Amino acid sequence: MYTSAPDAPRRSPWTVPRLREAKREGRKLAMLTCYDAGFARAIDDAGIDLVLVGDSLGMVVQGRSSTLPVTVDDIAYHTRCVRRGLSSALLVADMPFQSDASPALALQAATRFLQAGAAMVKIEGAGPKLEVIRYLVEREIPVCAHLGLTPQSVLRLGGYKVQGRDEAAAARLREDARAVAEAGAELLVLECVPSPVAAAVTADVDIATIGIGAGPGCDGQVLVLHDMLGLDSGHRRPKFVKDFLAEGGSVPGAVLAYVDAVREGRFPDAAHSYD
Repeated sequence: MYTSAPDAPRRSPWTVPRLREAKREGRKLAMLTCYDAGFARAIDDAGIDLVLVGDSLGMVVQGRSSTLPVTVDDIAYHTRCVRRGLSSALLVADMPFQSDASPALALQAATRFLQAGAAMVKIEGAGPKLEVIRYLVEREIPVCAHLGLTPQSVLRLGGYKVQGRDEAAAARLREDARAVAEAGAELLVLECVPSPVAAAVTADVDIATIGIGAGPGCDGQVLVLHDMLGLDSGHRRPKFVKDFLAEGGSVPGAVLAYVDAVREGRFPDAAHSYD
C-alpha cells in the first residue's frame, strides 16, 4: 500500500535549467496535468516533478468534446489556482487553440500565464510555430514544444490517431523535433508516437522529451490526472492510460505509484505503448 509522506524533507524547486540536467543524468521526469489547488498540493507532496495546466481541462473538467473551445482566460484562471498548491513542481501552462497563431498573440497569452505563476508555456506543432517559439524565447518566456498527435489539430487529422507510423512521417517528426529544439524549446512532449520513433527523437535532441503514448524511451512521462486516477471523463480511454488509483489506494498513493513506475522505467510498458 502506498501512503503519503508528509514528513519527507522539502524538495528543491524545479527550474527550467534543471530539465537539461535531468536528461544528462538519465533521471526520468514524472509529469501530470492538474487544474486546481487541492490536487496540486496532493501531487506536489507526492513527488511529482512537473505539472501541466493542460487544455485537456476542456474535456475532463468542462465536459466538452475537444480542447478547441478552451480560452486564454480558462488557462490563466486554472494556472493561478494550481500555482497556489505547488511548492516544488515546475508549472507549465498550455497555449490554447489559436492563442499562438501569431508571435504577438502568443506573447500576450504567455505573459498572462507567467504572471499567473507558470514557469513555461506549451505550444503544439512546428512549421509556422517555430517563429512563435523563437519570439517567446527571445523575450524570456520558456517554451515546451508538443509534437506527434497535437489535439488542437484534431479536425485536420480526422481524429485522435497515432502519428509517425510510416517512414516519411517518422522522418518529418524527427526533423520537427530538431527544429523546435533549435528554435529554443527547453522541453518536448511527444504524444501518440510509436516507441522506436520517440526513442530516436529523444536521442536526436539535447532537451528532455516527455512521452504520452510514446513508449518508455522518452526522458519522462505525462498523463492526464483524471486518466491516472481511473476516472471516467466520458471519452474513450486511450491504450496508453493506466489506472494508478487501483494500485495506490488513495490519491497520494496513486501519484507515488505513478512517480515510482516512471522513474524506475516500469511505465509505460509494451501494453501501454505503440509499436
